[in-house]
Amino acid sequence: MSDPDLLHYATAALDVHHHTALPEPLRAADRVELDALHAHATALYELLDTHTHGTHGPNPVGGDHLHAARTRAWQLAEHLHDAFHTAPRDDGTTPTREQCAARHPEGAPRLSICRRHVATAVRVRRHTTPAELRAAFTGLVRH
Repeated sequence: MSDPDLLHYATAALDVHHHTALPEPLRAADRVELDALHAHATALYELLDTHTHGTHGPNPVGGDHLHAARTRAWQLAEHLHDAFHTAPRDDGTTPTREQCAARHPEGAPRLSICRRHVATAVRVRRHTTPAELRAAFTGLVRH
C-alpha cells in the first residue's frame, strides 16, 4: 500500500466519528473523555501536517490553507489539554488556580495526555511561529 493510500485511509478513519450517533451528554466531560478528544485532536494535527507538506509544493495556496487548518488543530489540542487539567480528578477534587497556573497540577507530566501534548508541541514548533499560534482566527489566509 502506498503512502497516498495510507493518507486516504487515515482521513477516512477520522470521518467515522461523523457518522457515529452519540448519546445526549448528561454530564460534563470527564478526564477520560477529554484525554480521548485530545488524542483525536493531535492525530488530526499530524494528519494535516502530512497533507500540508505534500500539498505545499504543487499547490502553494492549498498548502497555506492546510497550514492554517493545522494551526487551528493545534489550538484545539491546547484547549483540550487545558480543560483536562482543570477537570475534576478521579477522587473528585479539582486543581486549584495555582496548580493550574503551574501547568502540571499533578506534578511532572507522567500522564499520557501530557506526553502526547509535549511530543506534538515539538512538531508544532518546527512549522509554526508563535505569532501564528496566538493570532485570532479571521478565516483569512494570505491569498
